[in-house]
Amino acid sequence: MATVLRLGRYPVKSFQGETLDSADVTDRGVPGDRRWAVVDQATGKALSAKREGRLLAAEARTDPRSGRGPDGGTVIVRLPDGREHEAGDPGLDKAASAWLDRDVRVEQARDDVPRVYEFNISSEDESSPLLDIPCPTGTFLDLAAVHILTTASLRAIAALYPDGAWELPRFRPTVVVEADGDEFVEDEWIGRAVRIGGAGGVVLNPFMPTVRCTMTTRAQLGLPRDLDIAKTVNRQHGGSLGIYCTVVEPGRVSVGDALTVG
Repeated sequence: MATVLRLGRYPVKSFQGETLDSADVTDRGVPGDRRWAVVDQATGKALSAKREGRLLAAEARTDPRSGRGPDGGTVIVRLPDGREHEAGDPGLDKAASAWLDRDVRVEQARDDVPRVYEFNISSEDESSPLLDIPCPTGTFLDLAAVHILTTASLRAIAALYPDGAWELPRFRPTVVVEADGDEFVEDEWIGRAVRIGGAGGVVLNPFMPTVRCTMTTRAQLGLPRDLDIAKTVNRQHGGSLGIYCTVVEPGRVSVGDALTVG
């Protein structure tokens, strides 16, 4: 048995996000997910907690009451000083620049302005060479529209390093699936059709494992800095945990929906 336990949305790349009861998933994923990012004005690159861990101390949520914005609401950002700003407000850019001590802009993704983010080759060594990874068109997602992680996989990896805090904020999945057992069950879904929900639900194509990076080791929300998280994933499960999916048939997904694999 497999059912949707949690839906996550992260309006600003690498900031803390929000949970949803349901979402209309499009070919670009959950509307509003990673549609904003902090962009370094000197380089034009999107900042990520893969390199700038301080981003995890900020929060972002969508206020649907405003009705403004392409994703049905205004994005509200809360910086570590406790002050809140509306995404798109120049005051946020000024405050974020002061916080990070560099000239940045909190920018909305555009189809005609491609952006990249930096990724260390080694998840265990932040001095390792960097790669520029392009964001998918019109988003600041890492790679895929949807990222699935099951509770079975979390139990499996936690058993290999019981002292680690294997909490969801480290992994930032779009869809958390409650699945029986304690094996890496979603690995077997790659290349098969995954349907979530009944009529009007979504059909996904899992195409690769989710490669993990140094971001999983960052301190955040009371979680300690822990390099052994990355080391365990690398040595015990080939450096990946969860799966990346494209959207074959858009549809509505809700907490409690059944997941079936074709």
